[in-house]
Amino acid sequence: MSEQTAPAKLTAQAEESGSVLAKLIIFALTLGIAPISSYFLSRDYLWEGNTIYAAITAIVAANVVLVAYIIEATREESRMRAREKAQKGESKKDR
Repeated sequence: MSEQTAPAKLTAQAEESGSVLAKLIIFALTLGIAPISSYFLSRDYLWEGNTIYAAITAIVAANVVLVAYIIEATREESRMRAREKAQKGESKKDR
């Protein structure tokens, strides 16, 4: 019985780690692109050349990305815990 469940667990772990890696790459790229683009765009179009306000805009953009990553990471952790509890419940029912 344990021989049959081991490949299923490995497949599930590989899928989860792949999605986590994809999210990490997306957030890393966003963290690099969002502050720089918001600095230049806000400097040229929003604040009319004021670099201090443009820098503050870039800082806010970076913090928004970081907070979004933290929220998504905690949601992913809670989803993984719920899956583990569901799997433990199923394995106890099979006995």
